[in-house]
Amino acid sequence: MEYRIEEIQHIIGYEFENLELLYRAMTHSSYANDNKMSKFSCNERLEFLGDAVLELISSEYLYDNFPNKPEGELTKLRASLVSEYPLAAVAKELGLGKYILLSNGEENTGGRERASITSDAVEALLGAIYLDGGIEHAREFVYKYVVSDIENKQLFHDSKTVLQEIIQKYKLGELSYVVVREDGPDHLKEYEVNCMLDNKVIGNGIGRTKKNAQQQAAYNAIKKLKKR
Repeated sequence: MEYRIEEIQHIIGYEFENLELLYRAMTHSSYANDNKMSKFSCNERLEFLGDAVLELISSEYLYDNFPNKPEGELTKLRASLVSEYPLAAVAKELGLGKYILLSNGEENTGGRERASITSDAVEALLGAIYLDGGIEHAREFVYKYVVSDIENKQLFHDSKTVLQEIIQKYKLGELSYVVVREDGPDHLKEYEVNCMLDNKVIGNGIGRTKKNAQQQAAYNAIKKLKKR
């Protein structure tokens, strides 16, 4: 794992004093269970801490940079940054999935690409950075990877609403969402949804819930409509 730890540090632009924290941040519970490791050896506790650190830093950023927005709008903006899919996008940008230690079962069922796993790893990584280097280094990570491109991330979070407004404003037709695929056991469901304008597919999305798949489909539909 040593060379991979060096790779991760290079990618995120931060060098750990305590490499054990980084190793733990990349250890999924399934790997710890399969290898009979302590229940404290996986990244769940770091994820818990990272979630709180992320909420604080993102709230601070929004408070400072959007002085004219009321509390309700700030809350929506924060949700667009710290929810599962924006964080999974951060993991994808960093290529974090290939470094996560997973059980063979998770590996064989697409765990490296699963948003719930990769987004949790981002939070765990942030928790590890916070413990290792303090709030300033954690803030640097959040500012560089999480709150960047905030306008696009807000659009993704509100995609269904934004798309509905576009359709109604320009009277483009009737909008609907159709589940075209539903795979996996109850705890690992994956849905694929088509966004339909009248009877034509204008967007496709995949997610762990129907709602997330619909948001993804709506987001892709908006991008397609903008190219018209």
